[in-house]
Amino acid sequence: MSTQMEKVVIVTNDKASLKPLLESAIENEKKAIKSDLERTRAKLAEFEKRHGMVSAEFERRLNAREIQESFEFTDWRMEIGMLALLEKKYAALQEARIVN
Repeated sequence: MSTQMEKVVIVTNDKASLKPLLESAIENEKKAIKSDLERTRAKLAEFEKRHGMVSAEFERRLNAREIQESFEFTDWRMEIGMLALLEKKYAALQEARIVN
């Protein structure tokens, strides 16, 4: 499967100043997302330990209606969704390149 790269164009009169600022902003966002990923993974590990199953099994069983939705399970499901979103954002920033 071929992935086409998308471009974002930023116009400036001061490229020398802007490029390091953008690079720094990307790195800072990656650090923030990495911290959020660690926190989300820790929350998932707590759910998994408390309920004796990994998140993938929980999701499968919840979707198959083998277990009933509860407030606790809604929180767990939301954390699984948050993990996927954060991983997608981090991957996008990992692939980002500032070209001349």
